[in-house]
Amino acid sequence: MGRVIVGQKHLLDRLLVALLTNGHVLLEGVPGLAKTLALKTLAQCLAVGFKRLQFTPDMLPADIIGTMIYSPQDGEFRTKHGPIFSNLILADEINRAPAKVQSALLEAMQERQVTIGEETYPLPAPFMVLATQNPLEQEGTYPLPEAQIDRFMMKVIVDYPTRAEERAILDAMATTEPLIVPQPVVGAAQILDARRVVDTLYIDDKVRDYIVDIVLATRPSGAAAPKVNGDVRTGASPRATIALTLAARATAFLNGRHFVTPHDVKSVAMDVLRHRVAVTYEAEAENVTSRQIVEKILNTLPVP
Repeated sequence: MGRVIVGQKHLLDRLLVALLTNGHVLLEGVPGLAKTLALKTLAQCLAVGFKRLQFTPDMLPADIIGTMIYSPQDGEFRTKHGPIFSNLILADEINRAPAKVQSALLEAMQERQVTIGEETYPLPAPFMVLATQNPLEQEGTYPLPEAQIDRFMMKVIVDYPTRAEERAILDAMATTEPLIVPQPVVGAAQILDARRVVDTLYIDDKVRDYIVDIVLATRPSGAAAPKVNGDVRTGASPRATIALTLAARATAFLNGRHFVTPHDVKSVAMDVLRHRVAVTYEAEAENVTSRQIVEKILNTLPVP
């Protein structure tokens, strides 16, 4: 992936963390920063099924999960599976679809299953939703409901490359044909094996308590860092505690360690928590962001 995507090391690292922890990723950034390219490259490097869904305002839930189709030959309804029945799902510009379509992903993202009519069908393993959204163009978009945002393990902000990276992009990508076409290097069985190894990584009780303290500090009623409580409308749920633990384990795994350090927790805390903390209207009027709140918590809480 690093041979195709110039720079964006943080983005590539978070995609691997999500792949190792059975999580979903929401990418946010202005157009042209290789969000879609990164996800397509990840799919090309994996010998698994891949489907790209371009979300539009006229989509229907059946366009994603499938529907029941009447067969005149035998007079019965048959189930036609939608594109959701794949391993990697690229939901491009997910906020361009209305709430009814976005909610069609809720069951798939959490329970890894889809209900069509009266039947429930399991989704293939591994199953991962990689979604992108543009933070600038709000005309004709539908903000993601909080229930769906919470389903994403991480929200990664994709930023502009540095000058050196921009020059490297020019040298590598300014051609009419791609210079490098990624080849599959990992299969589904290897991904599932790696996940089992990640689950066995050791986490000390002090690090576990540190994770719990960070999540509790994001809640209005929690023992938060100074001047945080009044700015928070809703904090992170227990799903965030699980996600933060798994992400820290995957980070230790990628760094070749069999134990988790507090630095592993801090390095992924922003991406796991930023979309789960909602600020009050008063704090929003004063330009206080969830990122600032999470940073204040991480800088204030004592590190074991």
